[in-house]
Amino acid sequence: MAYDTPVPGFNTYNTNNLRLWRSRPRNNFDFSKFNTSDYHGAISERQNAEYITSVLYPNDNTDAGKELRLKQQYFFCSASIYDIIRRYKKGHNDRFEQFADLNKVQLNDTHPAIATIELLRILIDEEMLTFEEAWNVVYNTFSYTNHTVLPEALEKWSVDLIGTLLPRHLELIYLINHIYLTKLRQKYPGDGEKVSRMSLVEEGFPKKIRMAFLSIVCSHTVNGVAALHSQLLRDTIFKEFD
Repeated sequence: MAYDTPVPGFNTYNTNNLRLWRSRPRNNFDFSKFNTSDYHGAISERQNAEYITSVLYPNDNTDAGKELRLKQQYFFCSASIYDIIRRYKKGHNDRFEQFADLNKVQLNDTHPAIATIELLRILIDEEMLTFEEAWNVVYNTFSYTNHTVLPEALEKWSVDLIGTLLPRHLELIYLINHIYLTKLRQKYPGDGEKVSRMSLVEEGFPKKIRMAFLSIVCSHTVNGVAALHSQLLRDTIFKEFD
């Protein structure tokens, strides 16, 4: 469910719209479960749905916390991407040639990084674009602003968790990484360590997806929050990408 807040500009007639999202269940109350004395089960669907947007950024020291946080990120990204596509198709039907010219999406750090793969998935699986066509739209739509130079603060999700919650997205991430690594090997022949360092997949136990690297690869522009910060990124954690 969308909630809109008008944001009027200062000394201007322009007004922007801030659209926020709340998760709601398909059914608020399961009367059949209630009649069998399963009182908790009667409202469990409502509770499970509302958990997603009731409190943001749950403690992710536990598996349950990690799962809820990824669900939250996907929920907000997917709702927003579908909303953008819905508005665009009102005037352009199924022609996506102008999509990236009329829609720009800013990844504000790595929390919304899954939006890149969600747009790619929708364009391929639902709008029936080829991978090349869909990738061109995605790449020219997204840009990424990094907020920290601390490597330990860069978000990573375990392959197992993404595979459980978002299996199709994991497939597409691996496809992008395959194409990307092929280009890296051509550019740096024989330097397997460099290719491994720049891979979207961090090998280890557990194996993880580097969401900051995914944001870079899927964006046409990358920057920090200030000119000095951007230069620090080029000199430190994103040196090889630069």
